[in-house]
Amino acid sequence: MTGMRTEAAQRIELIFTLLDVNGNAVIDSNDFDLMTDRVLKAAAASDDGARADIRVAFRSYWTTLATELDTNGDGAITVEEFRPFVLDPERFGPTITRFAQALSALGDPDKDGLIERPLFVSLLTAIGFEEANCHAVFDAFAPDAQDRITVATFAAGIKDYYAPQKAGIPGDLMVAAPAV
Repeated sequence: MTGMRTEAAQRIELIFTLLDVNGNAVIDSNDFDLMTDRVLKAAAASDDGARADIRVAFRSYWTTLATELDTNGDGAITVEEFRPFVLDPERFGPTITRFAQALSALGDPDKDGLIERPLFVSLLTAIGFEEANCHAVFDAFAPDAQDRITVATFAAGIKDYYAPQKAGIPGDLMVAAPAV
């Protein structure tokens, strides 16, 4: 794919590893069920609507991958199949937009438009990101004096993470070696 940045490729390699929750070197439906359960556990304070939305978003993410990439019908996606598709905004953009909206809304259980650091970190560590990296990304989003970011900032950051032409974005800090 033309225009893909090294940083984008690194972000996608990491997300594949995180989505392979059961560690069998492919992404399958079971991985999305496990991931959904972990994220919902971290979002215990969120209302039923937000919880249902993230379930739908994770299911849509899997369905999109399976429909677009599982050409042999084995129910599994390899990293080689995953890489070019996920970095194609025209093909994968709507799925990521839905996922970004659902995950960012889950981080705002009181619906004030703001996400506090502890819940942000909990959600992203539930996905599998390193805690130190989650704090670095939150800091890169320039939180307010009460240590909060906007839901819109988080959603935009998620979409940027999947953008092949983007570099120097907060999401790149997810790939960096965790601070010691």
